[in-house]
Amino acid sequence: MVDSELRKNAQFISYILQQLLASQQIKDDLKEAIGYALFAPGKRIRSALVLWCCELVSLPKVGVNRNAEIAAAAIEMVHTYSLIHDDLPAMDNDDLRRGIPTCHKAFNEVTAILTGDALLTLAFEILAKEVDDAAVAVKLIGELAGAAGPAGMIAGQMADLRAEGKNGSEEILEYIHINKTAKMFRCAAAMGAICGGAGKKEYDYLCEYGLKIGLGFQIADDILDVSASSEQLGKTAGKDAKAAKCTYPAVVGMKKAKELEKKLADEAMAVLKPFGKKADILRQLAIALLERTK
Repeated sequence: MVDSELRKNAQFISYILQQLLASQQIKDDLKEAIGYALFAPGKRIRSALVLWCCELVSLPKVGVNRNAEIAAAAIEMVHTYSLIHDDLPAMDNDDLRRGIPTCHKAFNEVTAILTGDALLTLAFEILAKEVDDAAVAVKLIGELAGAAGPAGMIAGQMADLRAEGKNGSEEILEYIHINKTAKMFRCAAAMGAICGGAGKKEYDYLCEYGLKIGLGFQIADDILDVSASSEQLGKTAGKDAKAAKCTYPAVVGMKKAKELEKKLADEAMAVLKPFGKKADILRQLAIALLERTK
């Protein structure tokens, strides 16, 4: 069920993104590069998390609102920007992303840098202009900036690069993955909770859930880099080992990495207990991320 729901969500968010891009005055060459990266095949898990968390805490029969749709589009823009920049020669230097040539390969390095910059700034522009409640907009902007900024994803990226070729510890590893990946999952859950009008406890529960599945997602990614093919992943397999990255299989071994992944999924599902059966789609998501093969 969760796979079909993710596919439906991906189509829906693509439609929202197309609407938002159509309303922007962006020159054709830059718009082409933005579209190339933004509409490449992807699962759009973070945007799904925004919508599902909003629906979970909203009043009965209200469900997902327009603010949640904008928030889901914004986090997808920031995620796509991060992938474009992550693939650059100065970073991970990859040729393949989501099964197609990376942005700097399809266009050129300068275009890729500017495309990433454009998506990052556009995400905050649409939150500021399109969210219909100023207080909600401020909270959403704060959540996304905190997760993607120097105390979040950027901190994780810096630590990741510094740790290359060194004997990493579990402490360093957890710092990298929480900041680089898990905080953006937490952000998605938080944005959905805010859009749905969650109370403090509901917000806290969903943030904890997001952080745990985000860390589990990154552990699964580390495992798949070792065990899956480039065709399965849609990106170059084995690049972590080649770059001597600090990953869970490299630091703690494959067996313990899989145990940690399972533990995080179980803990994430336990956090959802107060929501009852209404949170079943989020429980299914935790299991699906654990069992994914790409």
